[in-house]
Amino acid sequence: MKQTSFYKKLIQFFLQGLLILAPIAITFWAITSLFNFVDGILPNLLHGIMPKLMTDAEGNVKRITGLGFVVVILLVVSVGIISSNYIFGKVVEVFDHLLAKTPGIKFIYSALKDFFEAFAGEKKKFTQNVLANVDDNDVWRVGFITQDNMEEFGFSDYVAVYIPMAYSVAGNVYIIPRSRVKAITNISAAQTMKFAVSGGVTNVLDTPHL
Repeated sequence: MKQTSFYKKLIQFFLQGLLILAPIAITFWAITSLFNFVDGILPNLLHGIMPKLMTDAEGNVKRITGLGFVVVILLVVSVGIISSNYIFGKVVEVFDHLLAKTPGIKFIYSALKDFFEAFAGEKKKFTQNVLANVDDNDVWRVGFITQDNMEEFGFSDYVAVYIPMAYSVAGNVYIIPRSRVKAITNISAAQTMKFAVSGGVTNVLDTPHL
């Protein structure tokens, strides 16, 4: 009996440790993988352009640690700056339209584009944090209004509410009467999202406003 209790405790501690370490490990792995990939291809590219500068005393291609990190950050920032230019913006629009119309690719591209635009940029969608009474009872769910008018679906005075899932980037969309939605006014949308995704364990008072 004591042995069974010991194993249960061990499994409990293992799962608890996994919940703490998994998000950190996955985030670290994703970031380092990206930077290592760039670090791996940059020396050869630079060596082709500047062979003397990128060759050490033994004739090997030099590898500059951290160069990938700097390049990725500069690339992302540069694209953000250049995209604000009118001419470049039009080029991006044409490319965007082309991908959005290409069979097969358009579904993946459009879904990913809308997903990222929902979190950042001028078209942010997850800004109206609310409590939604989805099942018409005393249970309320944390969510975000993504569409304020559902008349296209034949519903008057209804809204579309996205309900995020805990410990996941997934979620569900519900079309419910506006009367069953309450705006969350005492915390920000970012704090609300963190609270929902963390399964309600995050203390929203410790989360900075964004």
